[in-house]
Amino acid sequence: MHSYQLKLEGEVLRVGFNRILPAQGDRIVRDALELLEMMIDSKQIPGGSRILIDGPQSVPVAYVIAHKLAHLYKTVAVLDPKIGTPGYKTYIVTISHGSTQYKVGDLIETKEFQPVRSIVKVVLCGPPKSGKSCLRDGLKRSILGNLGAPYPYVITACPDGEGSWHQETYENNQPLAEDLKYGLKSEVTPEFAQQAAQWVKSANQLINIIDVGGKTSPENEVIMQPATHAVILSGDPNKFVEWEDFCQKLGLKVIARIHSQLDAQQDEVYLPDDWKQRTNERRENNPLLTGSMHGLKRGQNVSTRPMVQKLAEVLIHLTKC
Repeated sequence: MHSYQLKLEGEVLRVGFNRILPAQGDRIVRDALELLEMMIDSKQIPGGSRILIDGPQSVPVAYVIAHKLAHLYKTVAVLDPKIGTPGYKTYIVTISHGSTQYKVGDLIETKEFQPVRSIVKVVLCGPPKSGKSCLRDGLKRSILGNLGAPYPYVITACPDGEGSWHQETYENNQPLAEDLKYGLKSEVTPEFAQQAAQWVKSANQLINIIDVGGKTSPENEVIMQPATHAVILSGDPNKFVEWEDFCQKLGLKVIARIHSQLDAQQDEVYLPDDWKQRTNERRENNPLLTGSMHGLKRGQNVSTRPMVQKLAEVLIHLTKC
């Protein structure tokens, strides 16, 4: 795994730091160079007239990218989000090597729309012992691993002793994690519900993930009220209707209905081919994403599971709707 990420989409090279693999500058530079050379050797970066670079770069990484691309492209331009027509992406030409069309300092305004992003507050809900905490941590890691994705802010709205710290602690020291959970676990009181609801209401990241307890209770009704969407995870398919009715009463759009199957061997993922083009229409009455997920067990990193990766993709897309 590389500490720096690159992905060519058409003529745009998306770049950025790998947030699940933090590293020092020297490691990042070496990784950026290695990945660039791999992509060039495999013709993923083929060379040509121009290339546009979109994403965060440290100064050392920018030198590496510029050096490699200047030998392949006549024009290299870098995104500046502060200039150009509002709502559209504009790039500044930084390298003009044999180009008669562009010179350094020219602006390239593209047709790529830069939409106003929507804030998503999604509740992970469903019966107890379905694996919601495992899904929460895997989902956060999966989103962080997506190049250019918003930061996923997690709200633990259930005092069950399994905060965001629990999964990593469990992976490294299971007895300690179990002892801490026992000491921190408490009941959901009306006072806690009001406080947690305020956390949800005040959350202002683009992706906010709210983990709630396993009951369709008055307390959860208070906590979930300020949210926008819901993901229902249940080991018992007969419980889906109860939770769907509960979410509907609160005005939450259920974007995913996932059957948790502890002993299954693989995930089953169902997502319409045109879901991105018809997102608002499809999510109005039915979940966008359905299927099952296997082996939601404490201590396992599930971020690479197909269902988790698709759910991460859906949440990232919803911020653009």
